[in-house]
Parts: sequence; structure tokens; C-alpha cells
Amino acid sequence: MATTKKTLVIVESPSKAKTIGKYLGSRYKVVASVGHVRDLPKSKLGIDVENDFEPQYISIRGKGDLIKELKKEAKKAGKIYLATDPDREGEAISWHLAFLLGIDPGSPCRIEFNEITKNRIKEAIKNPRAIDLSLVDAQQARRVLDRLVGYQISPLLWRKVRKGLSAGRVQSAALKIICDREKEIRNFVPEEYWTITAEFNKKKNFTAKLSYKNGKKIKISSKEENDKILEELSYNKYSVSKIIEKPRVKKPYAPFTTSSMQQDAANKLNFNTRKTMVVAQQLYEGIDVGKRGTMGLITYLRTDSVRVSDEAKAAAASYVTEEFGEEYSANNIFSSKRKDVQDAHEAIRPSDVNLKPEGIKEYLSGDQFKLYKLIWTRFVASQMAAARYDSMQVDIENGNYRFRANGSKRLFDGYQKVYKTADEEKDNLLPELNEGEELKLIDIKGEQNFTQPPARFTEASLVKTLEELNIGRPSTYAPIVGTLGERRYVKKEKKSLIPSELGFLVTGLMEEYFKEIVDVRFTASMEDRLDEVETTGHEWKQIIRDFYGPFRKDLEKADAAIEKVVVEDKPTGEVCELCGKPMVFKAGRYGDFIACSGYPECRNTKPILKAIGVKCPKCGKDVIEKKSKRGKIFYGCSGYPECDMSYWNKPVNKACPKCGSLLTEKITKGEKGLVCSNQECDYKE
Repeated sequence: MATTKKTLVIVESPSKAKTIGKYLGSRYKVVASVGHVRDLPKSKLGIDVENDFEPQYISIRGKGDLIKELKKEAKKAGKIYLATDPDREGEAISWHLAFLLGIDPGSPCRIEFNEITKNRIKEAIKNPRAIDLSLVDAQQARRVLDRLVGYQISPLLWRKVRKGLSAGRVQSAALKIICDREKEIRNFVPEEYWTITAEFNKKKNFTAKLSYKNGKKIKISSKEENDKILEELSYNKYSVSKIIEKPRVKKPYAPFTTSSMQQDAANKLNFNTRKTMVVAQQLYEGIDVGKRGTMGLITYLRTDSVRVSDEAKAAAASYVTEEFGEEYSANNIFSSKRKDVQDAHEAIRPSDVNLKPEGIKEYLSGDQFKLYKLIWTRFVASQMAAARYDSMQVDIENGNYRFRANGSKRLFDGYQKVYKTADEEKDNLLPELNEGEELKLIDIKGEQNFTQPPARFTEASLVKTLEELNIGRPSTYAPIVGTLGERRYVKKEKKSLIPSELGFLVTGLMEEYFKEIVDVRFTASMEDRLDEVETTGHEWKQIIRDFYGPFRKDLEKADAAIEKVVVEDKPTGEVCELCGKPMVFKAGRYGDFIACSGYPECRNTKPILKAIGVKCPKCGKDVIEKKSKRGKIFYGCSGYPECDMSYWNKPVNKACPKCGSLLTEKITKGEKGLVCSNQECDYKE
């Protein structure tokens, strides 16, 4: 009796294969391609420029055995389904797999799903389709364009500046944005201004701020102006001139897109963009949650859409009504600000809203739980009613001057019941006032202030800016930020991204010789043209042709004009104890360090010691800030290796009253506190 041939399903990751295999049962064989199987070669450009930019794809080195295994399984299979990720990159992987396995891309061989749940997988199996060649071409256009830019400018930078540098279509534009902001900060000249605040009493004290003079917004630029106004105010009485009371609503936030998830995870969880995407991938591919088995906990993580399926909306409405009451439920419809949103799949949301974070906490790692909870609460809140406020605006007149006081009271918490934000308003109640009534002045004072420079970018604010400027796409944000750090173009201090002198140097060269590459408007318009390949079927090679002619001329001009740039190492002011030559600061893979300028003859190196003003309780030497190999900050004794005392949290000059060990700073839910460094001691304050 002949055995029935199995259906072969190919996905990208082994963990996804494991999850899906459990859903489909024994009639299916689920295997993983482990990402791309074919790509452009790493050793050369891999694009035949003279033959209309034909990509020269090869099987990826090291994947020979895997490809053999895939071909073997394909021969045995009765049917083959390609189930890679539901985006451009995933479509291209399916196309490459089809080529290697001899599958007709026009046949119903492709299945896709936005969430890895039993129902979605089985539904996808029932509805196979042909490979979408417009999506494939859109990916090819980006891949070829990025290769032409990166593989031709980067070697130029190696020759003219330093080995190991790189440039990129999106990377270089992002670096320029960071450098431009730093220039703004350096060139910023603070301006003096004064604010005048009055305190009044009507059963309770409340304050109002001087806002207008003769009906125009007031600006006070000096102490002399401030003192003159205070004197003029002393001649007249204060009376209520106008009261405006009106209801106000605060609408819930849309569910997460890739960029808003990265921003919120950075601000609330202190996750960098790369970490957020890694953890989100784990949640998407599947987690064993006890009796429910293995399942994908969230929908696909690369999306710029805020759309939510009717099924998910109905499930959320049912949950909210049952949990909080009908008044908390709302049928909210969100739309994306950008017109060019790729709406192929939904916003990021839990695949099952009834799977509450606390209910599955025991099955998740700490990071998985934090991110899942963030995604879950954001989605639930997006399907809840707006918060409602009573607001009151009071104008208080004194001669030609007008003060303003604002008050508000939350009447209904709505979505804020589950989703807390930093800008959540606290009740600020004003006393009952009447127009025309005279007020009793308690105190009045002027305060000197200075305008502040714009803030440096954080990973979160950079991602937000890139999205607003239409630079890059959800899948590129994390790699961009990571690459800028790896190339030493940017360093991170606390959360701020600070461009290095090398970053400024490379950006300067790019501005001079490759203006279009770092021009925000050009980069954004190129993104639009690349998207058109997917949405309108625009010929992708035409975009490359239009770009490459002028670009080639820029390359030739830059190669001829740029002199060898010597990047001077910054001296430390110390001399080498081995050879007497000056010591200099060097940039290394795991951070800056000190080295002898006589390298390679002298190989003396030292770490940069940053004392924190705390003595080691074990040996009395300075405790210094250090970095692990993975770049994580910790604190250890400067006497290492003789003394191995170390702390993950920053120690302070205060002993634990309970056991005598040093106390350390710990931030929990945004609040800074002190905990004992002794793990066996539970003291905290």
C-alpha cells in the first residue's frame, strides 16, 4: 500500500517551524530556510551594471547542506507551500526558494498569515496564492539600490579615511540628521526670558501666569523689564475678567506600528531598537504557554499600518465590556498620518486579547513579559473610550496686564484605566470663581529663565523623526541605529545619540560629494518611488537607471578630488610608561580605550577609568564605571584583577543600615530608589 506524500511547508525560522508543525499535524512536514537562501555575493558588487543592473544572485555560503536538505524534502513532498514572512523580504525569500526548488512562482505555492495561531495557519493553507512579483521587484529594487550605494561609497571611505567605514542610502541620511542636530546644539545661543507668576486665595491658594499685555502675548527679556512690570502691577487690583468652562476629551492612542512600538519600548522599558525587535520576533514566532500549547502571542511585527481586523475589534470590545463595563468600550477607527502606508497587514496586537500578560507571566522571560504587556495594554486601550475632563480657563486682569490660570478635573478615566502615559493629566482644581470678583493676592514673583537648545536624539526620537521624514521603513530602523554605533559614527551617553568627530567627518564628505544621498527630501522621494514598484507595478530597473547615471559621475568626481584624510587621535595628556610616547584615545569594538601612539612598536593599552566618587569596600580603591563585552555598563573596582568587587547597579556613598554593604541606585517604573547591593539583604529606600 502506497504511503500518502506529505505536504512540505517552508518557513524562515526554526522556532516558527516548530510552532506551525504542532498545528498542522503528521500530514505536513514543516522546515525552516533560516532566513535567505540566495543573495548578492558579499565579496563583490554582484550587480552587472553593463547588463541593465542584473543582480547576480548566489546561494549563500554555508547554506549548501541546508539547500540540499530542502531539495531532498521537496522531491519527497506531494505539495509545497512557501510560508515566509508577510512582507517584501518574505516574498523575496519565497521567490528565491521557488527558483532553487524548481517551483513555478505563478502556481498557488505561497501562503501567508499575520499571526501564528491554529486558525490562521489552517485558513492560510486553504487559500494559497501565486508569488507576488510586484512585492519581489520592490525588494529587489531596494536591495540593488542599497548595494550600489553601500558597495561603491564604502570602499572610497576605506581608501580616503579609514578601513571599516561604511555609507548607505538610509544610514547616511540618518547620520546627517544626528550631526545637524548636534550643530544646532553647539551653535545655540541661550536667550534670557522672565516669567511672572501670581498666587491668589479663594478658599484655597491657586496660581496664574502673566500671559498678555494690551491683548498681545507678553515677552519679558530682562530683569529691568520684570521689575518695571512688577511695580506697575502693584498699582492696581486683580479681578476675574473671563471664565471659560468646557468639556474636553483625550482620545486613546492607536495600536502599535513597528516604529511606535520601538519608541514606547525605548521610553518605558529602556529597550534599544534591536532588542525590541528580537523580543517581538520571539513573541510572534511562538511561546509555549502551558495547556494552550505553543502559539504566536502577537501579530506580525513589521508594519506601518494601524488597521485592526473586525474579528480582533470584536474580541477586544467583548473583553473591555466584560472587564470594565460597557461605558469603557468604543469602536475607534484609526488612520495613518502618512499616505504611503503599506497596509498589507494589521497593527501589532495580541493574537488573543483574552490572554492577559499576568496570566502567562510564568511562561515568559522578563523581557518577553514586559514587551507583551506593553503591546497588550496599548491594543486594549486603543479599543476603549476616551478620557473625559472638565476644563476651566480663568483670565485675571490687572490694568493692561492679563494673567491666566488653567484647571481641569478628570470625570472619566476611559482608556487611561489600562494605559498610562507620561503626559497623563493630574487633577488641577481651581476654586469656584465669578466674573468681576476681586481676588486677594498672596504672592507675586518673577523668575529668570533661559531658552534651551534642542534635545539630542535618542533612539526613540530618531526613529520617530525618520518615520515622519519618510526615510527608511519599519524593517530598517533597528539596523540603522545599530550600524551607526558599530561604525563609531555615533556614541550613546545615557540615552542620547552623540555624533563623533568621525561621524562629522564622514557626513561632511557625503554632503560635499554625494549631496543627494544625504538629502532628506531626495531620500524620501526615493522611498516613494520604491514603494510604487509594489503598489503600481512600476518597472524597478527604471528607478536604478535614473539614479545610477548621476551617481556614477559623483563617484568618479569624489575619487579624484578627495585627498587622504588623516584622522588624528586625541591625546590624553599622559605618556606611555613603557616607551615614553604620548598616550591617545582610541575607538574600539567595545568602546573607547587608551593606547600608546607608538603602535605597532608599542602595544600598551589601558581602559578609560571613569571614577564615580565611591571607594571599594573591599580594598579601598576607586570604584569605576566599566563596560561589558556586550556594551552594558557596570561598576567595578579599579584594582581588578586583584580585587573582583563589582555591581550592576551604580553604588552610592551610603552603607546599608541593615547589613553594612553599599547601597546602589535602582530605577523601578521610572522612580529612582536605593537598594542594598547584598543580594541576601532586602533593604531598600
